[in-house]
Amino acid sequence: MDLKSGYPYWIVKNGLLGAFPTLRADRHCDVLVVGAGITGALIADRLSGTGLDVCVIDRREAAWGSTSASTGLLQYEIDTELQELCDRFGEADAVLAYRSCEKAVTALVRLARQLGGIDVRRMRSLYYASHWYHRSRLLSEAKLRGAHGFGLRVLDAAQTRERFGIDAAVSLLTTIAAEVDPYQMARRLLRRVVRRGGHVYDRTAMAAFHARRGGVDVELAEGRTIRCRHLVLAAGYEGQHHLAQSVAHNRSSYAFVSEPVEGGLGALRDCLVWESARPYLYVRSTRDGRLIVGGEDDRIDIPIRRDASVARKAARLRDRIQHVVQGLSIEPAFAWAGTFAETRDGLPFFGPHEQHGPRVHFAMAYGGNGITYSLIGSEILAASLHGRSHPCAELFSFTRLDQR
Repeated sequence: MDLKSGYPYWIVKNGLLGAFPTLRADRHCDVLVVGAGITGALIADRLSGTGLDVCVIDRREAAWGSTSASTGLLQYEIDTELQELCDRFGEADAVLAYRSCEKAVTALVRLARQLGGIDVRRMRSLYYASHWYHRSRLLSEAKLRGAHGFGLRVLDAAQTRERFGIDAAVSLLTTIAAEVDPYQMARRLLRRVVRRGGHVYDRTAMAAFHARRGGVDVELAEGRTIRCRHLVLAAGYEGQHHLAQSVAHNRSSYAFVSEPVEGGLGALRDCLVWESARPYLYVRSTRDGRLIVGGEDDRIDIPIRRDASVARKAARLRDRIQHVVQGLSIEPAFAWAGTFAETRDGLPFFGPHEQHGPRVHFAMAYGGNGITYSLIGSEILAASLHGRSHPCAELFSFTRLDQR
């Protein structure tokens, strides 16, 4: 399946960072992770660090799917605002989700720096009101977050315009955010799995799996078999194909990276910017003085139609961000699109589904917080496989679908 269109910046920037072998023989392992993107890499790294024998396979080159199309934003703020999550799940669970993401951002920055060789930077995040009538909504959101100890500053229209060149009735400025090169990070994590004695195979496709007593048998398209105690499906939106139940909807999102911005980036150098409208426009910087602008999400799930939209969507994104940020003049250098999945409540799914039993685990880090969710998911799965509980396990499980 074609997951992306155009030329993602990370592939152009990094090139192919080496290759992993193709599996040529049957194997046994404790845990097989299907999917060598950033989600699978974070999970495999966490599990291998607990002493488990971990194997990772991907039908593409490692990190060549949706990870290469990710824009690498790390935020504790979820696509679904805290106040809406409170209405859906109650205040305790809503705050738990936000607090867990806040901790995950810090943990991801620390992990990237520990691994080395990864472009990662701490940032601020500016969430601005797209329309004047969003003002009261954002003020209510700020009050609720403040009541639970989340650090933020409310900027009025004059302050938002003066500091960021954006005309908005109000904006929320937070200090817990970061940017990362997701392609570099996934590859570094997978290399560490191998150094620990694990195995990573790309260009190795799963054809089918069969849960059995005490484990799972996985048939590969090449005719080989992997027998494992646990199977983790970390295949992005393609993971939905293994469920009869509908748990998410596919979307296409578009992005471009600009040429280096003449005159510098100003306040955008160290601040992510995103809006209150849904789907939302967002912008982040790169270390070499470019801007990555994303958004214009649509319901297109047909690669040839998505491909045909990339240039038009990039031009639309350029016009929109230049309208939002006063005095900004940029030109796209590379543009791309990727298909992703989103859940109705903006939260991910990690763990077993009753359809396949307790040894088949799903890792669906869906939504704009995919990398942040993946870090939390790695903790949930590690705890589960070692017989321990995790505070987010139930909230991020399929059981919450029964609460709707």
